[in-house]
Amino acid sequence: MDDPITMRYLEGDYLNHNPAWDMGDSAWKAEKIIALLYKNTIAPESFCEVGCGAGKILGSLKVTFPDAKFTGYDIAPDAEKFWADLRQSGVSLHVGDFFLQNDQKHDLIMLIDVLEHIADPHKFLLGIKPFANKIVLHFPLDLSALSVLREKPLLYVRRKVGHIHYFTKGLVFELLEECGLELIDWQYTKAAFSSPKANWKTRIAQLPRKIAYTLNKDFGARLLGGETLMVLAKFK
Repeated sequence: MDDPITMRYLEGDYLNHNPAWDMGDSAWKAEKIIALLYKNTIAPESFCEVGCGAGKILGSLKVTFPDAKFTGYDIAPDAEKFWADLRQSGVSLHVGDFFLQNDQKHDLIMLIDVLEHIADPHKFLLGIKPFANKIVLHFPLDLSALSVLREKPLLYVRRKVGHIHYFTKGLVFELLEECGLELIDWQYTKAAFSSPKANWKTRIAQLPRKIAYTLNKDFGARLLGGETLMVLAKFK
């Protein structure tokens, strides 16, 4: 029997809680990925997104890299409802387990908001190694002094979007090191100030965050949250 964590994606629970499948910030995330690749003069010939959801990040990247090959995998059957236009544009999309279906190595594998959903992120990340030259990861930094003090924000993302692991920048870097990944580059995305999905509570908190981030960005992120982290790495 599949575990309850996996079943929420197989049986429609995720779509019920997130009917737009987080498409609202897909183009924004793609812009952050593109900026990181350009900064490091990397132009992959093949992109693969594991846990691609509605696939709109792949669609946005295809505009910038029209000659590259794009592939996506997601275990949730509901995700396929969003794929018709992308498939017509040449993006190859698959419902199922990447590790069972994929048989090729990719220039770049992307895990965008994925590892916080996975029961064993170490095992999952180590399993990616044979299939990727480089990897881009995006982490919501849910863990902060404020979120721990309030607790409600952590419970909210756990119930609504299925985050079962919570990260800070330091915890992300430790995870990558433990899994044999060498950091190439990283950046805070300034999600609290630029994400199109920022709600009114996030906007209210912008002023104290700006003050804290101006004093020390790492300290501000750990104290008040509201940040996400985009990482470019390669396996050692």
